[in-house]
Amino acid sequence: MFSKKLTKPIANLSFEHRALLFAELSAIAYYEGKDATREAKKLGFTTVEFYNIKGAEAYRFMNKHDFVIACRGTQPKQWNDIKADAEAWPVVSETVGRVHKGFKHEVDKLWPQIEEDLEREQAERNVWFTGHSLGAGMATICASRCKGENKCTNPKELHTYGTPRVGWPSYINHIPFKHYRWRNNNDIVTRVPMRWMGYKHHGTCHYFNHFGNLRNYTPWQIAKDRWRGFFVSILKGKFDPISDHNINEYIKHLNNLANGSKEAPQPSAMKSLDPITLMKN
Repeated sequence: MFSKKLTKPIANLSFEHRALLFAELSAIAYYEGKDATREAKKLGFTTVEFYNIKGAEAYRFMNKHDFVIACRGTQPKQWNDIKADAEAWPVVSETVGRVHKGFKHEVDKLWPQIEEDLEREQAERNVWFTGHSLGAGMATICASRCKGENKCTNPKELHTYGTPRVGWPSYINHIPFKHYRWRNNNDIVTRVPMRWMGYKHHGTCHYFNHFGNLRNYTPWQIAKDRWRGFFVSILKGKFDPISDHNINEYIKHLNNLANGSKEAPQPSAMKSLDPITLMKN
């Protein structure tokens, strides 16, 4: 982990440091018991609670200033997670429109306990949501429910990393709070479920290119990086769409961004891997 221990409310951090902190908490959400508690306390959280209801999992990280829900992402060896990802058929949401069936069912398991804790603890705290992968989809739905509940304070922000699409436009357009959606280059999970199923992304996209530099999210930038990343990863014996999904890649890029590291160099050797050059050859 790269963040220093919190000595002030999260809202007082710079945007870049908030994004880094939530990426780290999304990573900690994959940890078990004592390990998660130890790492969260290093970051300045005094209360750590693990929700685990019929395979749906999330953490509550809390101190005197802030209340953070971090939903756990997909664990490849957990059948419940694989099933949740695979149940991509859109179903009627708890608010308006249609939403991913698997993500909704995972949140349905956790929401009564999360809502109860929010009602009890939120009075003097800012509420934040975060998650990676499956956890990002769940965090989006949780934040949406929080916004719609009289008992629940409106969430301050939602930060998601490598999030899949969550709902139809009618559902997405009903979510008015600040959502910062982070995407790392060719991350394959950000491309599912397919648009032809009616799904749409929510939030403002912050896009890291192949070199880990923040770039405008444009069709040309995406196409250029997709080919560049694909060919370079093949040479390294990796599969770029999978490796780019790793939460540690997000943390690495955000750490560079938050701490003022210079942009990664774009070596001249990459010119030979330009897809247009390859096509000409």
